[in-house]
Amino acid sequence: MDLRYGMNPHQRARVVDSAEHIRVLHGSASLINYLDLLNAWQLVAEAQAATGRVAAASFKHVSPAGAALDGELDETLNESWGLGDTGLGAVAAAYIRARDADPRSSYGDMIAVSAPVDDELADLLGGVVSDGIIAPGYAPGTVAKLARKKGGRFLVVEVDPAYRPPETERRTVFGVTLEQDRDRRPITPELIRVAGGPALAEAAVSDALLGMITARYTQSNTVVLVRDGMTVGVGAGQQSRVDCTLLAGAKARTWWHRRHPGVRALPLPASLPRQERLNWRIALAAGTLTATQHRELADLLTEPTSDPDLTAWTPRLSGLTLVSDGYLPFRDNVDVAAAHGVTAIIEPAGALRADAIIAACHEHRITLARTNLRMFHH
Repeated sequence: MDLRYGMNPHQRARVVDSAEHIRVLHGSASLINYLDLLNAWQLVAEAQAATGRVAAASFKHVSPAGAALDGELDETLNESWGLGDTGLGAVAAAYIRARDADPRSSYGDMIAVSAPVDDELADLLGGVVSDGIIAPGYAPGTVAKLARKKGGRFLVVEVDPAYRPPETERRTVFGVTLEQDRDRRPITPELIRVAGGPALAEAAVSDALLGMITARYTQSNTVVLVRDGMTVGVGAGQQSRVDCTLLAGAKARTWWHRRHPGVRALPLPASLPRQERLNWRIALAAGTLTATQHRELADLLTEPTSDPDLTAWTPRLSGLTLVSDGYLPFRDNVDVAAAHGVTAIIEPAGALRADAIIAACHEHRITLARTNLRMFHH
């Protein structure tokens, strides 16, 4: 089957082997669309199997901008997405929680959900900018609703949840065909062995499982920060692990600052599109507004206001679980993690300076758990 195009529009691409477990119900996929959807589906399917809860992921450029399990929606989520107080069902809640982790990055995302798409999710997606979705099924009428998105170009894909992939996988690069065993190691609570600090609570174990599965399908090096069943910071594809930790921490802090009353109450015009309102609040929360943007924002506001004082708010972020796809080589990762509210670290063993990592976790009162499972993904 020919694809819309390859990695770039000037490259042709096609599906070479039979793929009967994947059905394109509407639209035409590019190569990156396929990579996003196939990785995202594996993430949410494994997350639901590991936790027993519906899972969703928002993918961009073959890494998740966010992943989450179904759960409660806080006031910021309800306000940001115009949900009121009615709440959402499990599938829609899981996706909104995944997208809210980093809504600026999720703009134009590929979506995966571990349960069939219902009317509630289909209606909700009618108001967000996204490029496609993969799910194990669709309620009657939902494909037609989704097909109207993007002027009829929205990609709708169905996957057979019973499909099990071959035990080996191949890749050809520059005329060289490489083969390896598929990473089939189950991710279970038994992998998580506490090496220092108090035992992990049940919620922290669930967060650790979600973080590990997210890391498995994120471009390495990867650090994932999880809180209450949703990723709040994903630092992906960095050559230095501490840069992953800094990036994930910065995203988590922005997520937290968006929950400050002053950021939530920013008097933006109701007529402003939702994504633009989100982008302004994200920039304010992240502290990245340029002088020009400050002037633009001041002109937009419906009433004069000053930037919120986040000094006392920032340290209140806590209860985060950090998952690293490889071992932490130096204690600077622990110091950065502690500064961003991390209370548990999950990592493979193997660092030469393991004693320094343990000492740093003890100093910051962080529980350290080791899995003996590296999860690199390229």
